Amino acid sequence: MDPRKPNVLLVDDDQVYQFAATKTIEATGLAGDIKICNDGQDAVNYLKGILHSSELLPDIIFLDINMPVMDGWEFLDAYGALANKMNKTINIYLVSSSVDKNDIMRSQQFGYVTDYLVKPVYKEKFSQVLKAML
Repeated sequence: MDPRKPNVLLVDDDQVYQFAATKTIEATGLAGDIKICNDGQDAVNYLKGILHSSELLPDIIFLDINMPVMDGWEFLDAYGALANKMNKTINIYLVSSSVDKNDIMRSQQFGYVTDYLVKPVYKEKFSQVLKAML
């Protein structure tokens, strides 16, 4: 793990997307550790477990909207309570196949959402996001 490279948390229930996104992020050569959570609840539990370890907390979260158990919107609501307890700012990117303007507008209501990305996300976009963190 290179401490200068941003750590990534990928939250998505689609295992094919998890694999493809992980390989694409790795191919940029710009990411540190990449962790995967299968839904929002899994991600909340993961973050709670490392809440006070700024070196373990992700620098970037790529968050799917539509997931079982806890979707991306519910995660964002839960994250709001966690964010105040963290000693690190995390950049959250919503990632969805939805191009619905209501989803995009809704994402902008969360002050801690950096951007809304439409799937598929290609290497160039992951590179752009990761370079911005360096």
